[in-house]
Amino acid sequence: MPPPDRVAIYYAPLPDDPLARSSSAWLGRDPTTSARVPQPAVEGIAEFTTEPRRYGFHATLKPPMRLVEGIGWTCFLKAVRTAAERIAPFNLPPLAVSNLRGFLALRETKPCPALQELADTCVERFDSFRAPSSEDELTQRRKAKLSSEQDAMLVRWGYPYVFGTWFFHMTLTRRLLDKEQAVIWPAAESWFAPALAIPRRVEDICLFAQAMPGAAFILAERVRLRG
Repeated sequence: MPPPDRVAIYYAPLPDDPLARSSSAWLGRDPTTSARVPQPAVEGIAEFTTEPRRYGFHATLKPPMRLVEGIGWTCFLKAVRTAAERIAPFNLPPLAVSNLRGFLALRETKPCPALQELADTCVERFDSFRAPSSEDELTQRRKAKLSSEQDAMLVRWGYPYVFGTWFFHMTLTRRLLDKEQAVIWPAAESWFAPALAIPRRVEDICLFAQAMPGAAFILAERVRLRG
């Protein structure tokens, strides 16, 4: 695999999970092949999903990062596989379409300590592979009006939403106006209802890669949890 511009560690539904198919259709792109997928007949959906489409359907565990100089993809993948040997699979709580500060996202319906622990492990365990954030990257993140705690996380970990400020979410749209939510929220609930009715487990973690700035993220590797 050519050296990627950025890599990330995400949770994504298993290939045989109906949520994988329904989310690819909702966003209009298969994250593994990057092929376009016909979207549901919902007014405005192509525009509402432009940004999440680029990242692929996921929940962030280790946010997108540039690898430090001298560290290649193979070395990073080996480290993730080694860590996954000590992490056990676990049940994911039921998910529901939620309003996340104006964005629609799938979120867990009850706390999941194992999920928080997995995210914390990914952030801390692989931070030595992360190249420092540039001043431009820090400035861009700070446009979100971060709290002092979030800013401290940004400076230390390169991302404001980690550890105590992390929250599980699988983004479905850009930030919506109230009148847009009135249309797309019920459509999302209806579209995802069959898939969300099925229990699911977190059995692997996914390495996503971005080939160059502005390119779509691709699901490059699944790493099985074997603890």
